[in-house]
Amino acid sequence: MLQKKELYLEAVDIFRDLTPAEVEVIGHRTTLMNYRAGHLFYAPDDQGEALFILKHGRVQIYRISPDGRKFIVSILHPGAIFGHMALVGQRMHNAFAEALDDCLICIWDRAEIEHVMADKPQIALRFLESVSARLLQAEQRLEEMTFKRVPARIAGLIIQLDQEHGSKGVVRGYTHQSFADMIGTYRETVTHTLNDFKDQDLIRIGRKTIEILDVKGLRSVADS
Repeated sequence: MLQKKELYLEAVDIFRDLTPAEVEVIGHRTTLMNYRAGHLFYAPDDQGEALFILKHGRVQIYRISPDGRKFIVSILHPGAIFGHMALVGQRMHNAFAEALDDCLICIWDRAEIEHVMADKPQIALRFLESVSARLLQAEQRLEEMTFKRVPARIAGLIIQLDQEHGSKGVVRGYTHQSFADMIGTYRETVTHTLNDFKDQDLIRIGRKTIEILDVKGLRSVADS
């Protein structure tokens, strides 16, 4: 099990400057766990005492508005880290983290994190790079929600999700409600817009599947 953890950790970007021996030490200090889809890793105001490293599956980070509407802040894929409150001096989380699929997770205790970062400043630097990239993505989404119409936001989201899946031209595993929660609109609006894209031969729609037929046309909509 330890050797497996080492292989997982070596593939995580924040550990790329470490030697195999140093990764092995961290492997001894982390716990490898399997979680079923729907598991809630934390909620707002929960104590932030651990960092989570995603190996398999997807995790959604989201918030709930005062009127009960859900807004997905980000969808995390293998290699992502979450639970940043454990590292930035804030003891409470400000969002929900939920498994979208069955997940394999490495859990890193707060006390161990502080010890390793004090000893290996390069890990702290990589962590800051990761947090900065996440913030930039959030700012870009906020800008799109402010200045772009719904069709442009949906087209851009399809392209983004395809890129995250390796640019294979197929986006799987998302419902129309998921799309609505990610761009801050209603499911009926998403369904209507996707059907418009389908009528324009931009995409083909299946069950939790969107196949991109005309990527140039979709990009043109996203840029409008």
